[in-house]
Amino acid sequence: MEQLLDKLAQLRGLPVLIGVALVILNFVVQIVVYFLGGSAQEPGFFVFLFTDGNLLLHLGVIIGLLGVLLGDIL
Repeated sequence: MEQLLDKLAQLRGLPVLIGVALVILNFVVQIVVYFLGGSAQEPGFFVFLFTDGNLLLHLGVIIGLLGVLLGDIL
């Protein structure tokens, strides 16, 4: 755990950048799904998580906020 905190202290902005990347990736996934169009059948649970559930968006916001908090502490 101490090694992880030392690495995060050196790279304070990394969690925030990962969070931003996940939010952008969620946007790209939403655009791709929109242009591919909906299928007549149910897409499945994992496709639902990435599109309607906005999994990447939520992970990106959480990781970004934690990165800001950890950056202030370290």
